[in-house]
Amino acid sequence: MSKMKIKQNDKVMIISGKDKTKVGKVLKIYHNKGKVLVEGLNKIKRHVKPNPYKQEQGGIKDAEAPVHISNLRLVCDACANPTRPGFRNTEDGEKVRFCKKCDENF
Repeated sequence: MSKMKIKQNDKVMIISGKDKTKVGKVLKIYHNKGKVLVEGLNKIKRHVKPNPYKQEQGGIKDAEAPVHISNLRLVCDACANPTRPGFRNTEDGEKVRFCKKCDENF
């Protein structure tokens, strides 16, 4: 598995599938599967049985499903375009991400 360039709380855009061109925030990253959970996107319906011990009602509930990392692009805050992040080292020796379109740091 290659290293993920997207981090938690990043703003991402889905570039393929039913939610194409929609933007959301990264909630959770599944490193072993190469997938990311995005807030409010890739909604699915779950049929849930009632659980009297947890006081949960049954029925059909909406949930978010993970999206594969290859179907996402990072959205730059400065230029508001989806982009691939680049990496560079600062004078302090710290590695930072930058937008390849507008050259701003993330």
